[in-house]
Amino acid sequence: MRGSPILLAAALALTAASCERGAAPDKATQAAVFKHDLPEDVSGYYIPTTAVQVGDWRLHHLFMGQVPDFMAWRDGQRTAGFAPIMMEFEAGDKTRRTRLIPTAYDVAEDRVRFQATSRELGAVSFEGALDQDALATARRNLGDQGVVLKGTLKVGGRTFDGVSMRWWAGD
Repeated sequence: MRGSPILLAAALALTAASCERGAAPDKATQAAVFKHDLPEDVSGYYIPTTAVQVGDWRLHHLFMGQVPDFMAWRDGQRTAGFAPIMMEFEAGDKTRRTRLIPTAYDVAEDRVRFQATSRELGAVSFEGALDQDALATARRNLGDQGVVLKGTLKVGGRTFDGVSMRWWAGD
């Protein structure tokens, strides 16, 4: 499925169709839409190094959980409001936030692909390269200003190339 948006779209359509019929998507379909290959822990918050603004909304962070979180999600174990990879935006006044739960993802040690749909923002996707050496340095330093994730963010009809993110462990 690498590099094949058509296959991803087809798998997503099958998932949506089975959900609309009231049936749970089968494991093969879920594995095609929610894919991970993570020999290393990449968990943490990925925070933009420069502001990414769409209207009143600003990208706050991309969150990635631990490998067991990815496994549970892929296998259909879901908790409302949580996913192993999520993106969060906040409004200009910082009192409103919207958390994007994925409709599809493909995360590996060197790449991150994420797709979601938001009532406030429309279709959102991110495709980026994950730098494991920079991530290891950031983790050793409990957060570092260096770029660990860099890619393209699409929000609605806008495209942001070269979005850079640093890593933070969280509170």
